[in-house]
Amino acid sequence: MKMIHSLSIVAAMVLAVSTSKMSAADSAKEVTLTGNAVCSKCVLHESKECQNVLQVVDNGKTNNYYLAQNDTSKNFHDQICGTAGEKVTATGTVSKGKDGKEMMTASKIEAVK
Repeated sequence: MKMIHSLSIVAAMVLAVSTSKMSAADSAKEVTLTGNAVCSKCVLHESKECQNVLQVVDNGKTNNYYLAQNDTSKNFHDQICGTAGEKVTATGTVSKGKDGKEMMTASKIEAVK
C-alpha cells in the first residue's frame, strides 16, 4: 500500500514538472500583436521613466503589453514619446512580469501604414 502511495506522489511530481516545462515553452513562442504604441510615462503617466507600451484592444477591452527595454524597443521609442501614440505591429515573446503585468520582448516593431 505504501508503494502505491509513493508511486502516486512520484507520478504527480513528474506531471507537475512536465506541465511547467510545457507552459514555459509555450510562452517562449513569438506572437505578432497590432495596437497603439504609447509611452508609459508621457501618455499613461504610470512610470517615472519612459517605456513603450503596446495597447491592444481585444473584445472591447484594452490590454497593455509593456515592452522590455531592448534595442528594438529603445530604437522605436523616439517615434512615440511625447505623442498620442502610433499604430504598430510588434513581434516578440510575451510573459508575465514580476508585478503581474503583460511583458513583451519585441524582436520587431513596425508602424502600420
